[in-house]
Amino acid sequence: MVVPFPPGAVADIVARVVADGMQARLSQPVIVENAAGADGSIATGRVAHATPDGYTLVAGLWNTHVANSVIYALQYDVVTDFEPIALLADAPMLLVVNKAVPAGNLNEFIAWLKANPDKATLGTAGAGSPPHLLGVLLQKETGTQFKLVHYRGGTPAMQDIVGGHIDGIFISVTAALPQIASGTVKALGVTAKKRTPAAPEIPTMTRRDCTNSISRYGRGCLPLRAHNEPSLTG
Repeated sequence: MVVPFPPGAVADIVARVVADGMQARLSQPVIVENAAGADGSIATGRVAHATPDGYTLVAGLWNTHVANSVIYALQYDVVTDFEPIALLADAPMLLVVNKAVPAGNLNEFIAWLKANPDKATLGTAGAGSPPHLLGVLLQKETGTQFKLVHYRGGTPAMQDIVGGHIDGIFISVTAALPQIASGTVKALGVTAKKRTPAAPEIPTMTRRDCTNSISRYGRGCLPLRAHNEPSLTG
């Protein structure tokens, strides 16, 4: 199972849980391989062109099978070259910032951004990724200006937040919780209409000018196989 993002990303975590279950059911090893780059299109392309023997899967996301088709000149078709197997996970994202940012909540963060146009930096998991689009959406809805820095996944971006190199990111709950618990980053809001049970102390992004950011934004994890491969049960 090819994961189009670095170890520790939500797709990686979900893929490894699924792989463990598959190994027990199939009585054979299921190898998870990380191949990050170009917002997942490198790994997805490898699977599209893999030998159609039924043994190669990709943990696809909204990025890899929707956004990338309009951002990159792909050498495969995200619809016809793959066949979905199952929707595995869906979750909101958190807006987190490094400890040095002088804001303790969403309102204070937006006020700080407005007072310091183009000085703040928000990381993304790559061009066209949900963190990227949520960053653009935040700018549009709040009238703020800040730099977007693209990484090869959310995990390296989070490392730079902890290190103080960038100011914040929209990132999955799974990837953020360990850093939040250790106090190395601050969580300002969750992109959902209700608080997440995993971190009920984190408020929703319910500012009037953040209405469109309140959504379960595209974090589904969908294993797919090449369109002409035999089924897993066949």
